[in-house]
Amino acid sequence: MTAGPALGTVSQLWRYPASSLAGELLDAISIGTTTVDGDRLFGLVDAAGEIARPDRSPKWHKVPLIRTRLTEDRRLEVAVPGGDWLPAPNPESDRAVSAFLGFAASILPFGKENAASDYTGPLTAARYTKAPIHLLTTASLARLKALHPEGVPDPRRFRPNIVVEMAPVDGSFPETEWIGRKLAVGDLLLTVSEPCRRCGFTIIAQDGFDNDPGILRNVVRHNAHNLGVYCTVDRPARVTIGATMRFVG
Repeated sequence: MTAGPALGTVSQLWRYPASSLAGELLDAISIGTTTVDGDRLFGLVDAAGEIARPDRSPKWHKVPLIRTRLTEDRRLEVAVPGGDWLPAPNPESDRAVSAFLGFAASILPFGKENAASDYTGPLTAARYTKAPIHLLTTASLARLKALHPEGVPDPRRFRPNIVVEMAPVDGSFPETEWIGRKLAVGDLLLTVSEPCRRCGFTIIAQDGFDNDPGILRNVVRHNAHNLGVYCTVDRPARVTIGATMRFVG
């Protein structure tokens, strides 16, 4: 396969150790055949076992303010705003999260394979199958900003794994037009498989920006509900900030 000219460079890399909680911004991520290493290993549930759905219910709208990170030995730590990092799953972190949300809630592993070897507590199941790699360009964010100047199209609203710095394309959300094409991102080889359909999560306030229905309204109106793309993995690799993205083939 031949690689084309550079389209852009990787400017942000994210993984999300716990579904719906804030992501972890990294200098490098390891991408396997289906997903990012360490991505979406845990879920947050209420006392009835309902899993967090910030896109569906206002009771969960504060969840994206809870920070997450994985330790070197792949143990989860969480921090509520103004609080210290706490190990999770753990009664202390569950108390902190519950106090922050205003109702009883617990962080649980998605299956025994995601729990520490010494964990003996309850498990939960993911509410959806793990998505493939989610890639987003700053060109699409610039297009959304042009359509909605008063808004803040922060990448965190859209929960990408890979953000590529790319020159704006006038009147276009460019990666939405790449379905079926192959991309090399450093040593990683991807196939752009489908557009990423957006939900109400994009509206919700996070640290540094407010609730904004105009974000989703403009994505629906001007790009058929989509922003960014999902990609399948043809060749796994470790990706670092500054890696170059090119078309391949």
